[in-house]
Amino acid sequence: MKKKHWVTVLILALAFGGVYSFVLYNPPLEIGTLGTAVGNKSVIIGIGNKGFREVKIVEVSVNNNEKPSNTKVQVSNALQGFIITEDYNNNGSKKYGFKNIEDVSIKADTSPATTYKKLDDGTASKKDTIYGISVLHSEAINQVIIKYSYFGITFNKNVLFN
Repeated sequence: MKKKHWVTVLILALAFGGVYSFVLYNPPLEIGTLGTAVGNKSVIIGIGNKGFREVKIVEVSVNNNEKPSNTKVQVSNALQGFIITEDYNNNGSKKYGFKNIEDVSIKADTSPATTYKKLDDGTASKKDTIYGISVLHSEAINQVIIKYSYFGITFNKNVLFN
């Protein structure tokens, strides 16, 4: 009887290790659109989730792990796209769905590559949700570091702006 118990534990441990390794070596956050305003003090990074569960953005920093002046997530649709702005509250910006990072989870199956394909094929619609991280900083942004959580594992994604 004890032998069956150990075999079950071993099989579960191998399955857990396999899933953990798969997630670790296939991070789900995918980068799409990159946009900057003059001087790189305002940037937008289109992101999506090619994974099986939601992704939660934990923190965004710039350059040498500096805290940006302001950071929001745009929750828009594929036909509308993104906006680069320094004022999240003006009438023109409001329709782009600016939200606080802690209030948004990036839904599964929102890969920018899939959205681009739908746009190319003419099958994209307002139902296709897209996400963009909008970052403002007092100095030029050369790098954005996105810290996110998936299946309880924390990842960092570095995005360089030249």
